[in-house]
Amino acid sequence: MNQYKPEGILITNTKNYELTKNFEGLKYAMERQLILEATVVMCDHQFNLLVDLGSEIKGIIPKNEVVYTSSAEVKDIAILTRVGKSVCFKVIGFSHDVNGKKIAILSRRSAQKECIENYVTTLVPGDIIPVRITHIENFGAFVDIGCGITSLLSIDTISISRISHPSARISVGDFIYTVVKGKDELGRVFVSERELLGTWEQNAALFKVGETVTGVIRTVESYGVFVE
Repeated sequence: MNQYKPEGILITNTKNYELTKNFEGLKYAMERQLILEATVVMCDHQFNLLVDLGSEIKGIIPKNEVVYTSSAEVKDIAILTRVGKSVCFKVIGFSHDVNGKKIAILSRRSAQKECIENYVTTLVPGDIIPVRITHIENFGAFVDIGCGITSLLSIDTISISRISHPSARISVGDFIYTVVKGKDELGRVFVSERELLGTWEQNAALFKVGETVTGVIRTVESYGVFVE
C-alpha cells in the first residue's frame, strides 16, 4: 500500500494529530523516521517555515530543508507558497529558543527524498495513483503525487472531450485519481486522467433515446449548440 500521500491527506489522520501535538509523540516519530504532516503558519525573514505543532512545542523547517531538489538553491517563492498549507516532514532534531521553549527541527526535504526513493522511482506506466491539484495553467495542471512532489497533468489528458481550460473539469485542492503515463530522462512523472473516464462509446452507452438528462452548454454555433 502506498504510504506517500499527496500533502493534505495525512493531516486528517488521528495518529498524525496525536504525534504532532506533544514532545513525546514527535520524539517517537523521529526515532522511527515517520513522516508527519502539519500546517505552515508563517515564513520568517530568513525563509524558515514555522509549523503549527500546538502550544507545547514550536516547529521549524529551515530554508534548506523545505524542498528536495537537485538545484543549488531553493527559490524563495517555493517556500513562501507553503504558508497556510499542509506540509509533510520528518523530525530531525530538537532545540530550545531564547525563552527555553522546545523547538522541533523538521525536514520536508527528507520526507520528499524518501518518497522519491521508495515510491516515485517504482512507478511504471499504467499505475493508478491518487493526486492533489496544486496549480492550474492554460496548458494543464500541476499535481502533487506524494509528499509535495509535483507532476504535470496536461489539458489533453483531463477530459475525453475538448475543453478550453482545465478549470472546466478540476479546481485547485481537488483530490483525483490518475494513471501514470511515463517518465522523462530526469525521472519526472507524467500522469493522465483521461484513461480513467471511459471511452466515448462507453459513456454514450449509458444513455438511451427518449431519456431526459441534464447537461452543460459548452459551445454555441450558428448551426446549433454543443452540450456536455
